[in-house]
Amino acid sequence: MITQAIVRKPCNAIIKALTTSDMGPPNYQAALSQHTAYIAALRDCGLDVIELPADESFPDSTFVEDVALLTPQCAILTRPGAPSRTEEVVTMAPVIQEYYESIEIIDAPGMLDAGDILLAEEHYYIGLSTRTNRSGAEQLINILARYGMTASIVCLDSVLHLKTGIGYLDNGDILTSGEFIDKPEFTAFHQIPLPEDEAAAANSLYINGTVLMPDGYPKAQAIIEAKGYPVKTIDISEFEKIDGGISCLSLRF
Repeated sequence: MITQAIVRKPCNAIIKALTTSDMGPPNYQAALSQHTAYIAALRDCGLDVIELPADESFPDSTFVEDVALLTPQCAILTRPGAPSRTEEVVTMAPVIQEYYESIEIIDAPGMLDAGDILLAEEHYYIGLSTRTNRSGAEQLINILARYGMTASIVCLDSVLHLKTGIGYLDNGDILTSGEFIDKPEFTAFHQIPLPEDEAAAANSLYINGTVLMPDGYPKAQAIIEAKGYPVKTIDISEFEKIDGGISCLSLRF
């Protein structure tokens, strides 16, 4: 059961965050408001939320998920693939040390964004992307193996991160979209394919019985609810402008 989450307040520099979208820069005040609502949603799901202050040195730093993988046995500090984000790990390390005794590190030349890591049925899937290379993935596989956990590599075609287009729920149910529909690595699960025009909703979180999903995807919401899952929607439209999704904004453990 997940009991805690770490989040970081968006900084003013968020308007300079990395993005592949053409939606324009985020509105800082609106992003703050949406982030506050996101925290409230995590608390509604029963999580104790650790709130970190904004860090103006790193425009993307509100996307805390990428800088660490928190497992039941250990924490792994990653090495983000975007050069402007590499040092975010340094600022997160002391926070992680408060909650974990066993901490591992991904070293150069490895690159690893935790947005490329999906836990499903106690197995970790690692996407090879522009932000995660084979060295980073193989280092992670070796680390997890030392703690009795398993992982495997998934090659990505077009999405930024693995979890951009896929999300694990519960009881073998997995949300899929785009290139992940019928992808061999995930055919053993009960796939819940989402419409192409609502593919972004695949980045949803199952937390203690509730699915947190982005607002604005009514078809996807109806599909998930029809499977028997309670759904809570959150407006993250300002973060979507900078390639952000529901999972990106927190570290959960």
